[in-house]
Amino acid sequence: MTFPEHGPRTPGSLPRARLLPWTAPGDKPCYLVTDQDGGFLSRYADEVEELQLGMSEGLLEHARVLIDDPAADARQLRFLSVQLSAALRDAVRVAESRGARAADAGAGAGGCVS
Repeated sequence: MTFPEHGPRTPGSLPRARLLPWTAPGDKPCYLVTDQDGGFLSRYADEVEELQLGMSEGLLEHARVLIDDPAADARQLRFLSVQLSAALRDAVRVAESRGARAADAGAGAGGCVS
């Protein structure tokens, strides 16, 4: 197969769909289809993933403090649970995206990921 802007394709160089760390309206997943590693949008997605994971770590620290506080009320704990749920959703999306990319990389190296 040949694409004019890229020349001939080999099976290992076919475009891949990367799950992005944000969603479209309606909480639908967003994908980037590319055959380039390190393009602008890929780098931006990497930065967003790192930001999401870093914010999740900070939230976990806050959660430890709040949970240990006997004065914490139900409203505070409910708000914390909403934030933890969003952070977990983001972390799962990052894990799915990275796992799929690792599997793609392993498939190009004999099909095994170690």
